Amino acid sequence: MANVGIQRFKKIGQLPSRFRLLLVASFLIPLGGFMVMPFMSFFLHERLKMDLGTVGVIIAVASFVQMSGGVVGGMVADRFGLKRTMVLALTVRTFSFLLFVAAFAAPAISVPALLLSSAGVALYLPANKAYVVQDCDEGQRPLFLSLTNSALNGGMALGPLISGLFIMRAPLVVFVAVTGIFAGVTLLHIRALPSDLQERQEERASTPYFGGIRTLFIPPVLTAAFGFYIYMFFQNYMSVYALDRYAPMVFSALLLINGVLVIVLQPLMAKRISALNFPAAVALSFALFGVGLLLVAHAGFVAVVGGVILISLGEVVLFLKNELEALRYSPGNPAAVFGNQRLAAGIGAFASASAGGWLYESVNKSHSSDQYFWAYCAAQAAVVGLVAVLVVLFHKGRHSTAGQDDAASEVEQGTEPTDEAEVKHV
Repeated sequence: MANVGIQRFKKIGQLPSRFRLLLVASFLIPLGGFMVMPFMSFFLHERLKMDLGTVGVIIAVASFVQMSGGVVGGMVADRFGLKRTMVLALTVRTFSFLLFVAAFAAPAISVPALLLSSAGVALYLPANKAYVVQDCDEGQRPLFLSLTNSALNGGMALGPLISGLFIMRAPLVVFVAVTGIFAGVTLLHIRALPSDLQERQEERASTPYFGGIRTLFIPPVLTAAFGFYIYMFFQNYMSVYALDRYAPMVFSALLLINGVLVIVLQPLMAKRISALNFPAAVALSFALFGVGLLLVAHAGFVAVVGGVILISLGEVVLFLKNELEALRYSPGNPAAVFGNQRLAAGIGAFASASAGGWLYESVNKSHSSDQYFWAYCAAQAAVVGLVAVLVVLFHKGRHSTAGQDDAASEVEQGTEPTDEAEVKHV
């Protein structure tokens, strides 16, 4: 597999220049954002003297805007063009970081700056991924999307490591540097990124948006919400669990394992994930989540590491497969598809944070070991995974039956069955 991986990564230089540019941007943007965002609760608490409850509400709202606002970002991109939307989003984020710099003189500006930055993320990501897939054939989509996801995860992992060395001693320097990164990436998009193809712009302008709205209710969107609900237990509460048992470096290592596995494995496994049957992919992913969470509940160091590896593998499979499957339902509105995926992720993450906090607090108040928290999460993974698989199978069976009925009707009318029924129901 190592040789295959090396060969695939060597091919990056042979990919279209616009894709390589977006790949660089997909790394730099989360790099800049995560140089400051993980420390935002500290700054709001220390500089604005907010109580942690208020800080939590502000960050929860900002996170919900950032993720669920993607559905609005998809609408804007499909209506006004992908490049224009990306440039607008980056301009908004650059301005938001200028406000963060100004907040060192007027701390109250931090709150609108945070919300504005979240809105910029919501606008950018659906347009970015839609631009990636708009001109590639279906066979290239798994590799292109997986490389983009790897670049995003790489920036997210490296950002806090870089800024952690400086942000407490020279925070203003870090915020100015991040503002410079976003300004540079914005100019890069303006000067070097080709505009949307004219025929694509005309097609978007003439396409009614009901096709995009329809994709809110398809199985890949529902499984994305279910998947993020389970996965975010790990992201939100592993720090509390690990730091209570191990040194901080162990927790950092667990996050690094998660990031590296997604960055490396998703491009390597992209074709196999694409070829995997969707119900099987959903079942496999939730099984990996469930067993991984059970291993975390065991609390032994080796078991926790094994659990993180399995959870990461579930993430690798499910979230790429969801995007590829969702694109089948509305190929003419890719930005809407990715916007809806972000909405689903936001709903799942919000529900996970809320339910997880209540569950963790309940376990602590009952004086039980917090290992039970992870066992309860594993049980939820089993139940939610079963529901997700049943939803996928029910939808597949219902539309297969509808397709057969349409074909039979055509035969009765003396015409040959066509693929129209399949297209209509996809």
